[in-house]
Amino acid sequence: MNAPKRLLRLSPADNVAVALESLTPGSEWQTDDGLNVVVTQPVPAGHKIALVDIAAGQPVRKYGQIIGIASESVEAGAHVHVHNVLSEHGTLTHEIGSGYQPTPREPETAHFMGYVRQTGQVGTRNYIGVIASVNCSATVSKKIAEHFNAAALAGFPSVDGVVSITHGAGCGMGSTGEGIDILRRTLQGYARHPNFVGVLVIGLGCEVNQVARLVEQLPARQAGLFSTLIIQDQGGTRESIAEGIARIEAMLPIANLAKRSPVPLSKLVIGLQCGGSDAYSGITANPVLGTAVDLLVQQGGTAILSETPEIYGAEHLLTSRAASQAVGDKLLSRIAWWEAYTRMHQGDMNNNPSPGNKAGGITTILEKSLGAVAKAGSTGLMAVYEYAEPVTTSGLVFMDSPGYDPVSATGQVASGANLICFTTGRGSTYGCKPVPSLKLATNSTLFERMRLDMDFNAGDLLTGGLTLAQAGQDLLALILATASGQPTMSEQNGLGDNEFVPWQLGAVM
Repeated sequence: MNAPKRLLRLSPADNVAVALESLTPGSEWQTDDGLNVVVTQPVPAGHKIALVDIAAGQPVRKYGQIIGIASESVEAGAHVHVHNVLSEHGTLTHEIGSGYQPTPREPETAHFMGYVRQTGQVGTRNYIGVIASVNCSATVSKKIAEHFNAAALAGFPSVDGVVSITHGAGCGMGSTGEGIDILRRTLQGYARHPNFVGVLVIGLGCEVNQVARLVEQLPARQAGLFSTLIIQDQGGTRESIAEGIARIEAMLPIANLAKRSPVPLSKLVIGLQCGGSDAYSGITANPVLGTAVDLLVQQGGTAILSETPEIYGAEHLLTSRAASQAVGDKLLSRIAWWEAYTRMHQGDMNNNPSPGNKAGGITTILEKSLGAVAKAGSTGLMAVYEYAEPVTTSGLVFMDSPGYDPVSATGQVASGANLICFTTGRGSTYGCKPVPSLKLATNSTLFERMRLDMDFNAGDLLTGGLTLAQAGQDLLALILATASGQPTMSEQNGLGDNEFVPWQLGAVM
């Protein structure tokens, strides 16, 4: 992959290749391993072309894996996509732990400049959070945060801002069960997050998600940097906004004393995301991110892979790397839960590839998943967590979540991620306060078209002569600079105030 190739065959076992530019009928092309093909149908850039005749019912292979079954006979040179391929998960062989090898720990030579908190966690940003326990306190929380504009914070240069964390739940739900448990875990994860130097939690007063229950198990923060407020006790909306502003004003001088100091890479926890994926995601940006993850893990850092529906069909590649039978079994139990969940709602797992994914050349969930797991690099899978459950194990871990990016990233931040790496082929503009979100473009065309949103061009792997090893090193250097305070493009664009989207499960009553 060091030089541009007209057709990219990812494995000798593949019977399709990826077109790196649009192909016209009658033209002759060659794969990077020397196979000549005459094009019989138009093939858009990023899409697949058949290298040999594929009979109906026969497997279609990419990445050396089955990505689907031909729904009709496909001749060599034809466009291979949703019109002639069916998704078929089939029966995967799980040899749990068969490929697991402990990752040798490298000397901690890499450091970043972070905020060391009283709990021992390390923040990459220094925000104050205003967290609503229920949707009924959302507007009050937003009004308090909005008061602290650039002018109001001018005297506090070490404070990155005041962020409201609001949502659409907290009442009209059972007081016990999976739904309220997930919401509380998520809000508690944000309330304890090291990127929040101080926190104000606001409730209405009569909601199911009571503030006292929500905060009772939170670790202690530095004196003066934690407070709760109940709107009904304050006398109403205006009184609560005024009181909330006063409490944040009291926190600011203390929060401004926080300073960055050198910390080892082992204190970095990265959430791995891909959204607006295209056919290049599994070829460029995701492998580059996986290479950086391997470097991170070698120095004791942690990476959180998520989006369970987007590993579907590739889970065997993760279970083989499981550090124990229990880890592999837990991942498979989450896959089984998702299969039952989608059936219950008259859906299926192959509903996942979006119209944008398909326009970008991704045909089935199996193909998307095989590309998505490349984000996880090659190290052992050390643990599997529920959504928003605190991550306490270092190395590569998995957190169960939907594939919907804002929901998944919200859970990763609640689990402790202090930085997000987000690969995209179609172009995502996702921001994630209080956590910086790096956007990794899968192709150079996207990077040039959305230069004010993209942070890293993984397309250079195909068009710029960049090696995978060098790209991984370059990305890790950007990650360290970002963790040390260098603003991401989404931060420069002011994104991140509206992307808190906790996973809602259960009946709305």
